[in-house]
Amino acid sequence: MKKDDVCLIVSHDAGGAEILANYVAQNKQQLFQFVLAGPALLIFQRTLGDISVSELDLALVCADWCLCGTSWQSDLEWQAIDKAQRLDKKVIAFIDHWVNYSDRFIRNNVQHLPDEIWVGDEYAEKEARRCFMHTPIEVVENSYLINIKKQIDALSMSIKTNGISENCLLFVSENISGHALLKYGDKNYFGYTEFDALEFLLQYLDCISIGLTSVVIRPHPADAKGKYDAYLKHKSIHISVSQEASLLKDILKVNIVAGCQSMALEVALIAGKTVFSCMPFGLVCHLPHKGIHILSEKI
Repeated sequence: MKKDDVCLIVSHDAGGAEILANYVAQNKQQLFQFVLAGPALLIFQRTLGDISVSELDLALVCADWCLCGTSWQSDLEWQAIDKAQRLDKKVIAFIDHWVNYSDRFIRNNVQHLPDEIWVGDEYAEKEARRCFMHTPIEVVENSYLINIKKQIDALSMSIKTNGISENCLLFVSENISGHALLKYGDKNYFGYTEFDALEFLLQYLDCISIGLTSVVIRPHPADAKGKYDAYLKHKSIHISVSQEASLLKDILKVNIVAGCQSMALEVALIAGKTVFSCMPFGLVCHLPHKGIHILSEKI
């Protein structure tokens, strides 16, 4: 694509939005339009400031090509792929994770594949080539993680000055039940929910570290307010819910981070934290990164 071509960014879910917003920030010479909804809107505003957001059909007419994320909460990107191709506009999708690749492009048993797929590392490239044998795959720098590394250097000193909670663990939530219910009509479709993972974590905290005195739950952007309030009265350990906007600040405040298969676990690894996947017994964490401890294997 030429530098003076207009790129339409289409994004809904948080994971893809973080990558695409940082991609825009690092490619300011490119001309962009934006079609945003859901968590993506706040993420783009936080990263880029005040931006103008358009309707999909109108924006596609004015754009030369389209770069979108992938979502489970919305069919926005799925529609964008279909409509862009009908207008003979090239459309590229950036996959922000390492699991459920095929499902990202299917709604009501109808598949809309982009003309090209971008991924951020060799692990994702391998999975993408396995799932999409006839679609061009390109490894493109993950601008979000590049920015994370810069932020770690900038924030680490102030976090250390204010103190790190050595006896506190951060649990990064994923809206697993919401995804399963929306896509499959069964919140237990994947064999567990985020609540099962949290209960499993709390039951076996001593297998992670002796002496932990508190757990901070970081809600997923798609979580309803008050989702974890019932845990605030937990009897055996102090539990609180984070109100911090920045994922990285939450991570830097602790030494141990736990979750299931969230990209936040990779961010925690980059930040040098001890990282656990707390998926219950019999379930496999598909994150490919070395350094993630599996809680069920420590019991």
